[in-house]
Formats: sequence, structure tokens, C-alpha cells
Amino acid sequence: MVSPHFNSPEHDFIKDLLEPLLDDFQYWFSRSRSLLESQDITFLEQAQQADLLQRVVQAQQEVETAKMMLNITGGQVGLDTAVLMPWHHLVTECWQVGMRFRTEQSHFGNSGSDSHRNLRD
Repeated sequence: MVSPHFNSPEHDFIKDLLEPLLDDFQYWFSRSRSLLESQDITFLEQAQQADLLQRVVQAQQEVETAKMMLNITGGQVGLDTAVLMPWHHLVTECWQVGMRFRTEQSHFGNSGSDSHRNLRD
């Protein structure tokens, strides 16, 4: 049964807002995962880097599930801010790691290498 609010302005607003937000999360988690899987982040202990990578992978799976639910329901689902905020905090943490990594790489003479450019370029 189709909800009477399926074509409502609220429905469109949620779908129009949520889809790009989820895409942004996926984008930043993908970049973060690439960095964490391909580089030795010297200012993090191996366990810290592994933990951050595991949290990024988990968040990617959660975002993908949310995107599937949004698509399956035709945009009739929303996400509580209690779900979104941990993703936001994780993206912020990843940005900080990426910026520090890039800064340290530039101080060690690797600033010309595009292979080290990952987060927040």
C-alpha cells in the first residue's frame, strides 16, 4: 500500500537531502579506507590504524544498508540523527588523520607525490 505522503513535499525533501548525504558519507569513507589500507600512518599505532579502518568499513556497510533501504522504499525512510552523528564524527576523525598524514608527508619531502594525496584535498 502506498503511503498518502509518498509524493508529499516532506517526502521529496527527505529523499533530496538524504541521498546526497549518504553519497557524501560513502565518498569520504571510501577515500579514508583507501588511505588506511594503502599507507602506513606512522603517527598511529598499528592497532589504532586497524581500529580506524575497521570502523570505516563498518560505517561503509551501514551507509550502504541505509541507501538500499532508501531505494527499496522509494525514499519513504529517514534516518535519525543518532545514526548520522557517529558517521559524521568518523568522517571528521578521518579528515584529521588525512590532513596530518599529508602534512607529515610534505615535511618529509614527499609533497610532489600524488600517491599520498588522499583526504581533504
